[in-house]
Amino acid sequence: MSSDAIRWVRFSHVVLPLATPISDAKVLTGRQKPMTEVSFLFAEVETRDGHQGIGFSYSKRAGGAGQFAHAKEIAPAILGEDPSDIGKLWQKLVWAGASVGRSGLSTQAIAAIDVGLWDLKARRAGLPLAKLLGAHRDSVQCYNTSGGFLHTPIEAVKENATRSLENGIKGVKIKVGQPDSRIDLQRVEAVRKHLGDDVPLMIDANQQWDRATALRFGRAMEPYNLVWIEEPLDAYDVEGHAALAAALDTPIATGEMLASVGEHMELIKHRSADIIQPDAPRIGGITQFLKLATLADAAGLQLAPHFAMEIHLHLAAAYPAEPWVEHFDWLEPLFNESLETRDGRMVVPDRPGLGITLTEQARKWTVDSAEFGHRS
Repeated sequence: MSSDAIRWVRFSHVVLPLATPISDAKVLTGRQKPMTEVSFLFAEVETRDGHQGIGFSYSKRAGGAGQFAHAKEIAPAILGEDPSDIGKLWQKLVWAGASVGRSGLSTQAIAAIDVGLWDLKARRAGLPLAKLLGAHRDSVQCYNTSGGFLHTPIEAVKENATRSLENGIKGVKIKVGQPDSRIDLQRVEAVRKHLGDDVPLMIDANQQWDRATALRFGRAMEPYNLVWIEEPLDAYDVEGHAALAAALDTPIATGEMLASVGEHMELIKHRSADIIQPDAPRIGGITQFLKLATLADAAGLQLAPHFAMEIHLHLAAAYPAEPWVEHFDWLEPLFNESLETRDGRMVVPDRPGLGITLTEQARKWTVDSAEFGHRS
C-alpha cells in the first residue's frame, strides 16, 4: 500500500489577455461578443513525499470565477488521500459537489485537479504522460486554427496558413458560418486555391447553421476535399448531425462543446460524427477522456481533441487510430516550455508528465488564488 498522501493543493485563477479580439460565427450572428481573454483554472498538487503535479481547465467569455469558486469548495475532499487513486478521487470530488450536477462548470473544475493528478503520476514514474497511458506514437499530425478566424481578412488568413506550414504544421482550419454563406464559400475557395489540393483543409461553422443550410453548404464543399466540416449544427442536435453525416461524403466532426461523457455517448449512439472532438477540461479531465476514448475507438471513430494541446497531445498519442491535434499559439505565454512541430506533426515531449511549468507572466496574470493543506 502506498504511504504517500496529498498534503497541499493550490488553485490559481489566471486570465490570459488575447492580443487581438477573436471573432467566429457566433459573433457574426450576434450570439456572442468578440473574445478578448481566456480564463484558466490551474491546480497545483503536492504530496507528503514531495511529488508534484499541475493541471488546468479553462473557460472563454464567462465561467472562470465560477470554476475557481467550485474548486475551492470541493478541494478538501482529497486532502490526505493517496494521489494514485485517481478514479476514486474523481468520484469523491463529484459527490462533494453533487447538487450542481455531473457536467458543465462543476466537472470542469474537477478537471483541473484530475489533470494535475495524472501529471503527478507520470512525473513520479519519470515518464511523459503519453508513455504512462500507453502511447501508440511519438508524434501526432496537427493543424492550425488560430490563423483562420472570421475577424481576419482573407489575405491575412492565407499568409497565416503559409506560415503554419512553414512552421511544421500539417493542416489548416478556417472558420465559416457567417450569415451570408456566399462569403464563406469565397473564403474557402481562396484558401484552397492558395494551399493547393494536397494540404489538409478543415472548416468550422461553430454551430451556426440550421439543417437545410448545413446540407446545402456541405454539398457545395464536396469538390474541395475537406478533411472535415466541424460543428455545422447545434452541438446537441445529434439527429441532425447524424443525417448530415449520412448524406455527405465529407466527414462531420463535432463534440468540443459537450460537457460530459454521457453527452458524447449520444453522438456515438446516433452515429452523429465521423470524427469526435472531446475536450478533456470540459468533460471532467483525463479520467473521463480515457473512458470516452475507449467508446470512440470501439465505434471506429477518428479523434481530434479540441484546444488545450498541452494536454491533448498526450491523449491523442495514446489513441489507437491516427488522430489529429489542434495547434493554438494563444497559450504560449503561460508555459516555460513550447511544443515542437516538425514535418506536419506535433512531437510528444520527453519531459515527465505533461512537461509544462508556469511562467512568471502567468503568475502575474493571476487574479485570485487559494491554498488548502500544508506543503511538505
